[in-house]
Amino acid sequence: MDAGGIVGQELHRHGAWLGRLPRSSKEAAVEPVNITRHGNDQRGEYHAHVPGAKAIGRLTWVLRGGVRVAEHTLVPPEIGGRGVALKLVEALIADARELGFRIEPECSYVAAQFKRHPAWAELRA
Repeated sequence: MDAGGIVGQELHRHGAWLGRLPRSSKEAAVEPVNITRHGNDQRGEYHAHVPGAKAIGRLTWVLRGGVRVAEHTLVPPEIGGRGVALKLVEALIADARELGFRIEPECSYVAAQFKRHPAWAELRA
């Protein structure tokens, strides 16, 4: 992971839009989303890039007691309703499986997705 992109105040300055639960299953499976990872071993962000959009979706996390705490999922209205928030959470889940860490969902969207995906239960701290 690179060192860029970790400024909580910047997130709030840009609107701090919370990721929404998809209104329908169609909404969650739409167009390709490119996910990039930013940060270090102590804190980081997943960024979601939608082709043709300037806005970036973000999922922020911080390491506490060896657990990655998912703090916020932020999806600006410009790219909302396309399943972007879910793609961000899925990237976090994939990394947890690959790298062997556990997740504490402080973010209500991430917590809701854990409830909707029982197969992820073993990754929850």
